[in-house]
Amino acid sequence: MNINSDTMVSISEANQNFSKVARLVDQYGSAVILKNNSPRYVILEFDEAEKLQAASDDDVFSSSEKFLKKNKKVYEELAK
Repeated sequence: MNINSDTMVSISEANQNFSKVARLVDQYGSAVILKNNSPRYVILEFDEAEKLQAASDDDVFSSSEKFLKKNKKVYEELAK
């Protein structure tokens, strides 16, 4: 994951000034909160989080469909 250094905020700064984090998310679409100088949390706009969830669900359904097609004979035999 690429991180824009302009969106990084320490956890203590985020705790003291959450409105700054919200402004970063509004400006850049996300913010990264650092804990012990390492990226720990990502704050996203709600719409972006929903898009990621939908994409993830599509990947799962697609993989499931491929798996079922690949093993169709096995499932038919088990159904007997």
